[in-house]
Amino acid sequence: MMNKKYLIPAGIIAIAIVSIIVITSNPPSSKRGKPMAVAAMSVETLIVKPQDYQIQVSSFGVVKPRTQSVLVTQASGQILSISPNFREGGFFEKGEVLVQLDDRDYQAEVKIAESGLMLARQQLLEEQARTNQALADWQRLSNGREPTSLVLREPQLAAARAAMLSNQASLEKANLALERTHVVAPFSGRILEKHVDVGRVVSTNGQLATIYATDYVEIRLPINNSDLGLVELPEQGKKSVAKVSFESDLIGLQKWEGELIRTEGAIDSNSQQLYVVAQIDDPFVYQASQQMPLKIGQYLTANIAGKKLKQALVIPTKAIYQGAYVYVVNDGVLLRREITTRWQNSQDSVISAGLQSGDELVTTSLGQVSSGTPVSIVGQASKAAQSDKGEPSPRRGDKPPKAKLIADKAADKATKEEQRP
Repeated sequence: MMNKKYLIPAGIIAIAIVSIIVITSNPPSSKRGKPMAVAAMSVETLIVKPQDYQIQVSSFGVVKPRTQSVLVTQASGQILSISPNFREGGFFEKGEVLVQLDDRDYQAEVKIAESGLMLARQQLLEEQARTNQALADWQRLSNGREPTSLVLREPQLAAARAAMLSNQASLEKANLALERTHVVAPFSGRILEKHVDVGRVVSTNGQLATIYATDYVEIRLPINNSDLGLVELPEQGKKSVAKVSFESDLIGLQKWEGELIRTEGAIDSNSQQLYVVAQIDDPFVYQASQQMPLKIGQYLTANIAGKKLKQALVIPTKAIYQGAYVYVVNDGVLLRREITTRWQNSQDSVISAGLQSGDELVTTSLGQVSSGTPVSIVGQASKAAQSDKGEPSPRRGDKPPKAKLIADKAADKATKEEQRP
């Protein structure tokens, strides 16, 4: 019994000694792992590289006809008939009779002029015969003297010729008035507004319709002063012609192709901008790819093909903040760069200063951030996450840690001491 009393304290002492050894060989430490990095935002980037870039200058305008005029009559009378094409929106060809006036009065005037011309021609022939007879009589009775103009009836002959010419001109005038009762189209075009119809009595210079030419239309386009140096303007002596692409969403998205034909001679006093004029050929011809031909007064947006820049630095416009700076990534942190823009539209911007080839530009829209903010680049975040993980859990077959082996041996020794008799 006495041995058992001394065995219990000995076991306790052995366990205590083993515990001390374990603690001293494995000092306690918190399971903190690697220190966490500062929380980083993820951004998308692109590498800035020089490239050839075609400038497209945006503008807008309204479709106007090449020629628009008021069709008037040069004769008077009642309208007897009109062409089937003489309607609003109707197309007509050059020389087509659009309006027919009552021409009976003009036909009568032609007959009167014809009869007057025949009478004048007869009088001229009679006077010519008298002149010839007077010359023969003078030669027979003059004894070699020179005849005067009155003797030879030259004034009377000249008056007869003048009367015939006058009656001939009257006939031509009567025929011209008769011809004008047929109102013909001065060019191939279209009716914009019709002012008269069958049965209407019109007077000379009476307005019949408003018409316009259909061979091509013109669009007046303003150009920003900053873009003037980037467009080949069609000035006198320049052979190059800038192409223009037009779009309209009046009925779906429709497109047309045209070109610049001239530059206006003065700066617009209201906008202080220079206007150029573009032309679209055959704008009213229906095409299967389009739902509707152009209309006069239709609003169009335009893209004018400007100069082609060689090896320019082009970035998305959305990456520019307040029109003055961008963000780039360098060694995992944001850096703010002040830039100078040479040209830009809603999608692209050409940079003249502030960026270099090879810079990693941030394209993600950011709020108010400061230079030096740590960031991670989209696509590289998974690799960074794997490198931040702790030690992997032991696999089957791996050796246990040394501290665990020591503790297990101490526990076995204490158990054996307690079981001794």
